[in-house]
Amino acid sequence: MNSAQADAYLRRLGVTRPQRPTTEALRELHLRHLRTVPFENLSIHLGEEIVLEEKRLLDKVVEGRRGGFCYELNGAFGALLTALGYEVRLLAGRVHGDGGRLGIPYDHLALRVRTADGGDWLADVGFGAHSHWPLAFKERGEQPDPGGVFRVAEAGPDDAGVLGGGEAHPADDADPADGADLEVVRDGRPQYRLETRPRALGDFAAGAWWHSTSPRSHFTRSLVCSRVTEDGGRITLAGRTLTTTAPGGRKEARELGTDGEVLAVYRDRFGIGLDRVPAVAPRPRS
Repeated sequence: MNSAQADAYLRRLGVTRPQRPTTEALRELHLRHLRTVPFENLSIHLGEEIVLEEKRLLDKVVEGRRGGFCYELNGAFGALLTALGYEVRLLAGRVHGDGGRLGIPYDHLALRVRTADGGDWLADVGFGAHSHWPLAFKERGEQPDPGGVFRVAEAGPDDAGVLGGGEAHPADDADPADGADLEVVRDGRPQYRLETRPRALGDFAAGAWWHSTSPRSHFTRSLVCSRVTEDGGRITLAGRTLTTTAPGGRKEARELGTDGEVLAVYRDRFGIGLDRVPAVAPRPRS
């Protein structure tokens, strides 16, 4: 990402370029991203190809003023942070599904970000309803946040009874935080299991393909567009159901009737201009 692209991204977020890659600046960028760039899976239902390459992500998020799901949002945000001088690692996670079962490998992409003032953070702008601020990567106690009470904890064995972790012969200068897998917990419930080994963006291509094509993926079976609101609540359009969640958790939902109403909400509440309403394709009969 060059300087002009970074400036265009910052304009999209409505922030000025930070003088230094500090923790304070990271917190502002993280929150502004959640408020400005929606978590959405519309491309899957509009027949748009999802390509995990930096230019394609910037074309969509910055030039196209769209959102995306985790691979796109955290992929683009990681590129921006790197351009601003942060040290960024891409980490692979597996999301806890029904019954607590873990999803596929490369199920989720999150970011580990180190700052110029010594901070070490878990940044994630691509998990839908999640923390508003980055989480302290090495902190193992509770971390209160407007999005809930979070904890980053060492993980136990996975579904196969395997304890994930670092290399058999770690380097002498290895970071002590690079070891066992981590659980990211929100309000007492595990959200996803995170590997600490850094990955490349292209490593997530298979996960993105599965989530955008498999009939078993919740992304192919539903429509969602969601962002944090200025007051710390959330607004979500799931199909034709518009839900507004207040900061205290109170929800109000209403059904949208016409295609014009749906397109107006995408435009006015999420900044997404569409020429047709996306729709979930009917599932084939078994």
